[in-house]
Amino acid sequence: MRKIVAGLFLTLDGVMEAPEKWQFPYWSDEVGEAVGSQLMTAETLLLGRRTYEIFAASWPQRGSEVQFADRLNNMPKLVASTTLGTAEWKNSTLIRGDVAQELAKLKQRPGGSIAVSGSATLVRSLLRERLLDELRLLVHPIVLGKGRRLFEGGDEVPLKLLDSKAFSTGVVSLVYGPADD
Repeated sequence: MRKIVAGLFLTLDGVMEAPEKWQFPYWSDEVGEAVGSQLMTAETLLLGRRTYEIFAASWPQRGSEVQFADRLNNMPKLVASTTLGTAEWKNSTLIRGDVAQELAKLKQRPGGSIAVSGSATLVRSLLRERLLDELRLLVHPIVLGKGRRLFEGGDEVPLKLLDSKAFSTGVVSLVYGPADD
């Protein structure tokens, strides 16, 4: 069975919006390795519409000299959206209709893991539907006080800690899985 694994940058106060504006001072080889381990071992990238639009507007213009550019540009991508008309970024496929049902079927097929990047609404939906196998958070030592948060209310979802590591820049890697497994 395939796994769905979400990896997110987060502030101490739970903000995940616009990490390009606050996470770079905390970047290190350790953080890069944590990000890369999920991305390089995944077979497919799963994105919500907003994250897809941001990624599709920037990653195709980046060359192999930029870390992860070749991987992101060439891997198969699934886009969960009921409003996006087309998905033009190389190897992108739209998932329309019942995203949870489609992903539940996809998880049953043979293949490698499915990585989710960003996409707060999608991650919350995957958690609610019990489709997310791992939630990997890179918590940064900064409080923004405002911005879109990963959890803005909603359903209670019990999780269990699978792994944790503190990095030299103050970033903490937390890996959670479903508590009911």
